[in-house]
Amino acid sequence: MEGYFVRTLGMHRVYNSAFMNMLKNEENQKYRYTIKNTIEFDPEVLKRYVNFMNNPDEETAIAQFGDGDKYFGVCMMMVTMPGLPMFGHGQIEGFREKYGMEYTRGYMDEQPNQYLIERHEREIFALLTKRYLFAGVENFRLYDFFTPDGSVNENVFAYSNRFQEERALVVFHNTFQHTTGWINTSAAYAEKLDGSGNETEKRLVQKNLGEGLNLPNDDNYFCIFRDFISGLEYIRNCRSIWDQGMFIELNAFKYQVFVDFRIVQDDEVRLYNRLSTQLNGRGVYNIEEALREVYLQPIHHALWSCMNVDTLNKLMQHRVSKEHPQVDEKVLVEIKHSYFSFLNTAKNFEKTTDEVEPIANEVFQELKVALAFKPEIIRAKYGSSTSRKFKSAIKYLDDRFLENSFTQGILFCWIFFRRLGKLFNKEGFITSGRSLIDEWMLHKIIEANFRQLGMSEDQSSHSLSIIKLLVSHQNWADENGPKKGRERRLLTRRLNDPEFQSYLGVNRYDGILWYNKEAFETIVKWLFTIDTFDILVEAEAEQSGTRIEPANKAGSAKAMGSKSGTDFLNSAERVAKRIAETYKIVEQWLKAKEGSEYQVAKLLGALEAPASGKQRTRKTKKKSSS
Repeated sequence: MEGYFVRTLGMHRVYNSAFMNMLKNEENQKYRYTIKNTIEFDPEVLKRYVNFMNNPDEETAIAQFGDGDKYFGVCMMMVTMPGLPMFGHGQIEGFREKYGMEYTRGYMDEQPNQYLIERHEREIFALLTKRYLFAGVENFRLYDFFTPDGSVNENVFAYSNRFQEERALVVFHNTFQHTTGWINTSAAYAEKLDGSGNETEKRLVQKNLGEGLNLPNDDNYFCIFRDFISGLEYIRNCRSIWDQGMFIELNAFKYQVFVDFRIVQDDEVRLYNRLSTQLNGRGVYNIEEALREVYLQPIHHALWSCMNVDTLNKLMQHRVSKEHPQVDEKVLVEIKHSYFSFLNTAKNFEKTTDEVEPIANEVFQELKVALAFKPEIIRAKYGSSTSRKFKSAIKYLDDRFLENSFTQGILFCWIFFRRLGKLFNKEGFITSGRSLIDEWMLHKIIEANFRQLGMSEDQSSHSLSIIKLLVSHQNWADENGPKKGRERRLLTRRLNDPEFQSYLGVNRYDGILWYNKEAFETIVKWLFTIDTFDILVEAEAEQSGTRIEPANKAGSAKAMGSKSGTDFLNSAERVAKRIAETYKIVEQWLKAKEGSEYQVAKLLGALEAPASGKQRTRKTKKKSSS
């Protein structure tokens, strides 16, 4: 009937009730035939249809289509088909009361359905901003959906459109079933013959999907596109789309709107081809990130071979205990060899010339210390000191903290990554090493290992943040300034780091900078832990005659009070003294926290260096005289 009004009577706009009724009743084959008949006569007719899901003479949209995927699938078709989409009164809010022209007020006390409104905002309104892409018919193509048995699934609506260089492909499965199949050949449409001088002379044309999307017919080109609904990005070979079309899988009443097509050309490395093969049709949230993962696969595979959940569990199982009083170096030698291979792979990948064996040796020595890194062992080995600070420091180190498998996982991973920067820059290796975690996307491997250890997504992400901070601040106690005000200076430097601020949750509210108390306590504990660890590493290296570069060499030499860097760790007493001095700093930080009321200014203010004796005397006299 709608076609009669337009073709015979020449009406400019026609309310397309077939859209509402046929899609509601899932008479999908009938409606596909309606579209086919229209475009075979003249595609321009589609532009005259007003597509709607309800009107004052019909039941409300929610009564006819519900409020789930079927409703939104049909609504999505309404706003992506040529013609004019029309929303009925109360449709977006989910109102069930019918409104007629004679109504002066509503008779039902209805409240807007917030879920419906938000989903409209997310999936429908955003599409309406692209109506220019869907409204025209010059490049509109309707496709048949061929199932694996060669038949056409009439319940699937598939069509593409273009505007200038923008492309879109829409698929919707309007029935309660699951389906898979291929989109390739378009339905026939009328094309006016150019130069005939006769507007009524036409021919029927069919195009494939590659032509419909105007893709290059070249094996070296790939198209990348995004599903507007899920946000996932996909990659397909352009020649493959020309030859085979596109494979689609849809559940009941599901739909996809592919937009943001961009064409990329592969090079001799064939990264896009490798990524397309690896994904095998799957979508990812960021194609560029996935492409970089493909590029970094040599490094990732080498790292997985040496640092994986089996390695971490093996290290945890071989920590010194009553059952294993000595470190089993055979286990460490195996890990050292695989870590050496990883470093070699990274060296060749980045084409550097630095030696990797010294780095592997340092990691070996540090893992050896880590296996015996327990408060009772430190106390037994260096506890001859009568220093109360040392005893308090070992108590603060806490057996429960170090025995926790998550703590051990963080410590071992930190050891693996802290010296990576030495592959490129021995002097500035800390900054380089921190950058490599991001540049080489090592965070994915770290988080995957933590999840396999039993951590949740949040715990894995939190542990990764700690490792990044510990790599950046592994020499946090390295300072040659005066002792006066040292605690404040050291903490201020930490707080100047945006990543450190982010971990502490530093935020400004009502003109005041606030921080998170629990996060502060956690990272302070870790800073003390790694500095104590470094002190023990240097002590063990000194005793065994092994050469190892301390992370905070300048600070260590000054703390020991020696004139050279070769004899500052020659006694248990001096080791205990250094640990006690580090704890003194941490103790001051924790005291300052108690009175800070979660405010950064008060935290730093509590660490102000006390006035000298003369200054205090002057202030006291001035106060008494007044």
